[in-house]
Amino acid sequence: MSKIGRKPIKLNSVAVEVKGQEIHYKGQFASGVHSIPAELGVVLNSDTIALVVAIANRDTNRLWGLHRALLASKIDGAFKPFEKQVKITGLGYKAIPQGKKIEFSLGYSHKIYFDLPEGVTVETDKTGQLVTVKSSDKQLMGEVCGKFRRLRPTEPYKGTGVLVAGDLFIKKAGKGKGK
Repeated sequence: MSKIGRKPIKLNSVAVEVKGQEIHYKGQFASGVHSIPAELGVVLNSDTIALVVAIANRDTNRLWGLHRALLASKIDGAFKPFEKQVKITGLGYKAIPQGKKIEFSLGYSHKIYFDLPEGVTVETDKTGQLVTVKSSDKQLMGEVCGKFRRLRPTEPYKGTGVLVAGDLFIKKAGKGKGK
């Protein structure tokens, strides 16, 4: 039995409607449809929704936990957008938002212009070195942060580059003085 799949999902003032194998949700920040496989069913209460196993087979537990997690993140994002912070470290390294684009200065001979996908917003602090990415779609927000990181990966000796908050970064020791 899936431990994740059996947890109910709190609705938090998100309107949910079940139509067969489709779950329609509408919140303050997002709305959409999530389709579940035929092996799963839906139990809708006044303030929670739960996925249940309708047809048990070998792959049901994996599907149950996966679709519960996907649906929970979609409903949470419709209630309150997700946000992640990206830290840019280095002399002269910064990001400047320009409408639906971001201009990065990352120590290259040129500036890098990044087009933001629909549904993603970006804010920076006054130095341009702390970027906050917000979106109601958790997966899309993670992809955008990953693409930011790939523009200039963190250098292991000085620590300069782009680092997503929460990622593990261990600074390497440089050459030590011999005794």
